[in-house]
Amino acid sequence: MGSGGTPTSSIARYYGGSIPWVSISDMTSRGKYIRETDRTLTDEGLAASSARLYEADVVLYAMYASLGECSLAVGRVSSSQAILGISPGPKLDREYLYYYLQAMKPRVKLMGQQGTQANLNAGMVRAFEIPLPSLAEQSQIATALADADRRIEVLGQLALKRESIARGVMQQLLTGRTRLPGFTGEWHDAAVGELLTFKNGLNKASEFFGAGTPIVNFMDVMNGPIINSTDVTGLVTLTKEERKRFEARRGDLFFTRTSETVDEVGTVAVLVDDIPDASFSGFILRGRPSSAVVDSVFLARAFQLDAVRDQVTSSATYTTRALTNGRALGRIVISIPPVDEQRTIAAVISDFEAEIHALRSRLSKARAVKTAMLQQLMSRRAQLPVETSL
Repeated sequence: MGSGGTPTSSIARYYGGSIPWVSISDMTSRGKYIRETDRTLTDEGLAASSARLYEADVVLYAMYASLGECSLAVGRVSSSQAILGISPGPKLDREYLYYYLQAMKPRVKLMGQQGTQANLNAGMVRAFEIPLPSLAEQSQIATALADADRRIEVLGQLALKRESIARGVMQQLLTGRTRLPGFTGEWHDAAVGELLTFKNGLNKASEFFGAGTPIVNFMDVMNGPIINSTDVTGLVTLTKEERKRFEARRGDLFFTRTSETVDEVGTVAVLVDDIPDASFSGFILRGRPSSAVVDSVFLARAFQLDAVRDQVTSSATYTTRALTNGRALGRIVISIPPVDEQRTIAAVISDFEAEIHALRSRLSKARAVKTAMLQQLMSRRAQLPVETSL
């Protein structure tokens, strides 16, 4: 094993050659296999620095910056001094070593935190003790973990694809550019102030929070655009009169009133469940439907459109924080179809989100299974059956 080096960046002729030069950013952005790099070296650049040309297909290991990050080179490469190139000997399968180093990450991060900097060195890596089954079992372990990686990759790509499709469908349906079968009614523009009645939220001293009845908070809205009863975990102690004045009920929309950045102000979420005695905090505004011509969930979705967000941010004020209010939000204009079409559009979008949530849940479980496999197999607490030939 050996570490790399970095030619002087001010000398242009050292760079742009045919020798791939791996940096930490290449490792973090390109994943398991490094087939190409952002920067390359010339022969002169390689010779003028401590960079070395590693043997083909080395294991690349980050000793600082992204401590414990690991990748597999495809072909011969060089690297920065932050990276160690490891060439496995005849008793060690390269893919098995890759997964062993992955399993070591939690311990390695702790090792790196013992000094003033989060760094390793080649001596520390040389001292790692690797459980060494036969090459056949090493290969089988690596294959099982690679299969788990492929499942994670497939699920991740599928989730991203469905999210992209959902964004497109949402844009088309919420603007009326695509109509659902059976709907032909006219869309019309309406000021939000014609659809909602606004009210500021509750302000109480800190000692009243943490016990009592549920309260919709700023982060509940930021995590929207849908708020279920299980999302509301905050509690506040209120009088009977306060519960009545600051009531939060199903169908209410809530808007962030103030934020550090203008991009977050006026974010909206709709409460879709009944929560007995629920209220809402002073950092948000309640918009309660005042007309039967609007569906709350549709309106919350419509506020996600770029054209509507542009109206929100352009109407906000900014001193030390970004601010909005009911008057500013009430002047925003949104195009709406008849209410039955609004409800159907909202239901279609919810179906897409439920499918994406299920995919994300499967992805999370697949990652957890891979992590458990990694720790079990590399610690020898579990073994795979290995076929033997007679």
